[in-house]
This record gives sequence, C-alpha cells and structure tokens, in this order.
Amino acid sequence: MVDRLVNSEANTRRIASVENCFGSSGVPLAMQGRVLVGEGVLTKMCRKRPKSRQFFLFNDILVYGNIVIGKKKYNKQHIMPLEEVSLESIADNQAYRNGWYIRTTTKSFVVFAATSTEKQEWMAHINKCVEDLLRKSGKKPVENHAAVWVPDTDASVCMHCKKTQFTFIQRRHHCRNCGAVVCAGCSAKKFLLPQQSTKALRVCDACYERLKHVPTSSLAAGEDSGAGAAAAGNKLNTTAGDSSNDEDSDEETASPGGESHDEPRFYGDNSVLSAADDSSTITSTSPSSVTAAASSLEAPHAAPNVQSPPAAAATAGSSC
Repeated sequence: MVDRLVNSEANTRRIASVENCFGSSGVPLAMQGRVLVGEGVLTKMCRKRPKSRQFFLFNDILVYGNIVIGKKKYNKQHIMPLEEVSLESIADNQAYRNGWYIRTTTKSFVVFAATSTEKQEWMAHINKCVEDLLRKSGKKPVENHAAVWVPDTDASVCMHCKKTQFTFIQRRHHCRNCGAVVCAGCSAKKFLLPQQSTKALRVCDACYERLKHVPTSSLAAGEDSGAGAAAAGNKLNTTAGDSSNDEDSDEETASPGGESHDEPRFYGDNSVLSAADDSSTITSTSPSSVTAAASSLEAPHAAPNVQSPPAAAATAGSSC
C-alpha cells in the first residue's frame, strides 16, 4: 500500500492539504518516502474531559491537533514518531467504549472511536505501520513508555496521602512519573526524567523515594518510567488522561448536534485508486473498508457514552 502511494500525485496533494490546515502553527510534513495512510476524528481523553481531535496517520509518524474549524483548520500540532508507539486495547464498560491506549516514551493517552469497527481499523493500520518501520530499521519495540495521567475528575482527594480535599484553592497536580493526582504537599519535589524532559519534573513523594535509588543509566533508558502507575487508582485502565499536560483549550469545533459523523478514511485499501479518490480533499468520508453498520451512524462523532464532567467539577482544582 505505502509503496504504491509513496510517489503518487494524490499523496502529495493530501499531505499539502494537511499542512495547509495547520497553517503557520504547524511544521512542514512533506518529506521523501512519507505517505498519508489515513485520517479521521477520535475522542481524546484530556485532563478535564474527553475532546475531539483530528488525527493523521502517516507511515512514519502520527499527527494530531485541535479542531478549530472542522475539515479546514487545526492547531496545536502534535507529532509522535511511530517507532516509539505502542497500542493497548481497553475493554468496554458502561461509561467508555471503543477505546485504546496510545503510548510513547514521552507522551501517553487514551482515545476512543465512534464504533468498534473504526477502533479495529485504526489499531490495525497503526500497528501495521509500526511493524513495517521496525522491520525496515531493525530496531526493537520500545518497552518503556510515559505514564498515562489519571483525569482530574477521578480524584476528589489526593491519591497519595488520601486526606487533602481538592478545591478551587487546593489545586491538583500530576506526578510525571506515575500519573497519579496528588496535592502540592505530596509532590513538592522534582526529579530528572530524561526521556520526558531535559528539566526536572514534578513527581510524587513515593516516586521520588523510589527514583533516588534507580541508577542514572536506567533512568536514561526509561526503565522506571511510569513505575507505580498501577498504584494510581483502579480507574486508570478506563479513564486515563494525557501525560503531556495537553491543554483543554476551547479553541475547537462546537460539534453541533445535527452534524453527521464523518468516518475515518484510510488510503490505498483498494487495489485501484479511482479518479474520484485522487481528487478528494482531506477528511473526506465513506472509506471502502468501513462497514455499512458504521456508515449508518448519524450521531456526532464522540466516544459512545463518554460523559463530560459537570462544569464545576471540571474547573475545580485544575491540575498543572
């Protein structure tokens, strides 16, 4: 698929369209051998609530951004090298469905698709790109990744001392090593986590005590990154946030209720590229590989049953 698209005029136009949508806020994406494999909207679990983000899958990177004007303008461009990416499916429950982890050494979070079919398609295409990259480079898969943050709304009290109640004055903080929501008193120290930053980052007291005894060489290799995440709470597996401190800005599409859901599009699935496909613009709909069940979805794009927290809960004690 990639070999067939790499030098095609259609691929060149698609990548140029993505660059135009990000404008001056993004970096150039066109380079020799790069192919736009697919694109679409996924619901990303941010610190305070789930939000729609536009994702673009290339054969070597995964790019996403905030939706400013649907299908026309995006900002806050994030680029993730696929060689570092690891996926892990999340089982459905009453509140969250069709979700999976996207993990890298510096950034980890959870996304949700609108249907199980779309989830399977996204995961299959991403995993195929990762496998192809690793096979060509001869590298081994990355085993240590940044911890996924527990969302603000999942912790009304400090997850370390179990005593401090979060309020508008008593702010939430996230441990950059394990992702737990902790109070200022339980996260007063900082520690250098080489894979995440060149500066020392806020960590909880428990992680600080553990990290002090980890050899520097092991930290550089990321051997303790995310250690203790399991202790962050039982809800971590289903309601994880974003380890990158991604801003919950309001600079995005309002997602009006009457707008139909646009299915993701994956390029090159057909053996022959039609003229209509070659002339299509980005974020076009109805990919050949999505079933009729998914195409009949009429609701706006959102992870089914993902409920945004009440305004008061979403703003009280916001994390840093």
